[in-house]
Amino acid sequence: MLLQGKVALVTGGSRGLGRSICQVFAREGADVAFLYREREDEARITVSLIESHSRKALAIACSVLDRAALGKAVETIEAELDGIDILVNNAGVSQSMPFPLIEEEDWDRVMDINVKGTYNVTHSVVRNMIRRRAGKIINISSLAGVTLIRAPVHYATAKAAIQGFTMSLSKELARYGIHVNCVAPGLLETGVAIHVGTEERAEYLKHCSLGRLGTCEEIAELIAFMGSDRCSYLSGATILADGGV
Repeated sequence: MLLQGKVALVTGGSRGLGRSICQVFAREGADVAFLYREREDEARITVSLIESHSRKALAIACSVLDRAALGKAVETIEAELDGIDILVNNAGVSQSMPFPLIEEEDWDRVMDINVKGTYNVTHSVVRNMIRRRAGKIINISSLAGVTLIRAPVHYATAKAAIQGFTMSLSKELARYGIHVNCVAPGLLETGVAIHVGTEERAEYLKHCSLGRLGTCEEIAELIAFMGSDRCSYLSGATILADGGV
């Protein structure tokens, strides 16, 4: 198994891509902690999926914008699961809105959760990775952040920032044996795609070589490999998983 003996922390793990990551990680041998903001019923489903693979699961209700709560969450995970080997910064939000209608509070919310949240969680986790001189950090960007497609401006800006964060942090942390990479999925069947209109979806499919949307499970499989020891010469990279757009 790719992740035998590893401990992972996944943000936004109660549903969608986050839930798929948790499930695939557990299948590959990892104990998994995940953060969620609300919907305890959804979190319980993710816990049961992790435990169905005979792995330990730890669900913590915590906003990625609450620095104090994040500090306590990391302490709990370190104590109960004995460290964090892999961090997946998956938590994010989008908003389908044309630029002239985006208000300051809309901009701030999308930037805060996607960008500041990634900073907050990484900052809370990375010191212990530095002490152990090992770790894998995988950030979730989007095709919208790395190429020219029709997407909300504040969302595309936030996801582009994640790519820059990944490159710079990978250079700084390499000396400690920590790999930092990024995955930029294309349009998936669930998640952001729910808010994509029929016209935009048709345009995407027209340019997608595989002629279909992706699945959360497919992206989770890629992330599991990137979090494993077998992925040993990849850092600072952004991997496009978009079906060939």
